Amino acid sequence: MSDDKFDANLDGKAEAAGLAPGPDAAPGEPDPFKVVEALNAENAQLKDKLLRAMAEMENLRRRTEREVADSRVYAVANFAREMIGVADNLRRALDAAPAQAREAAPALIEGVELTEKDLLARLGRFQVKLLEPKGQKFDPNFHEALFEIPDDTVPTGTVLQVVEPGYSIGERVLRPAKVGVSRGGPRA
Repeated sequence: MSDDKFDANLDGKAEAAGLAPGPDAAPGEPDPFKVVEALNAENAQLKDKLLRAMAEMENLRRRTEREVADSRVYAVANFAREMIGVADNLRRALDAAPAQAREAAPALIEGVELTEKDLLARLGRFQVKLLEPKGQKFDPNFHEALFEIPDDTVPTGTVLQVVEPGYSIGERVLRPAKVGVSRGGPRA
């Protein structure tokens, strides 16, 4: 940059900042101290804008990473909801099998049991877990109380019976466990 262009640029900045030439300055030249002050103020503003933009980008990066991680875990939630119905039906089939069928066709019963275990293991690979609330304190976030069972021997609010098991995926509940809760015992 030539000296004339540099001086013209300084004059433009000084005039824009409303700075008049100082007493030591030649006529028509801005006061160099005021020009430096104006440039320092502009530099501070630009630095502040840069820091804010960098912070915003960091927040965006973190939020995006969190959303990607959540989508990996919860992308299969709808499919998993459908598959837990299959697991329920396998369990119902095993529970409904009469003793005579167990004796007459043990290989069939064993096959259904193995299929149920395999299905639950495969769901587990996608962080789908079976909730086993029996004996635990009732938690409305994970359980749905269908009825109360009078029982003085256990604390009130203890899950005594599981009508339908619940499932979770990651930190979320896919389906709450449907349970019977104790009533009449000591407070927990």
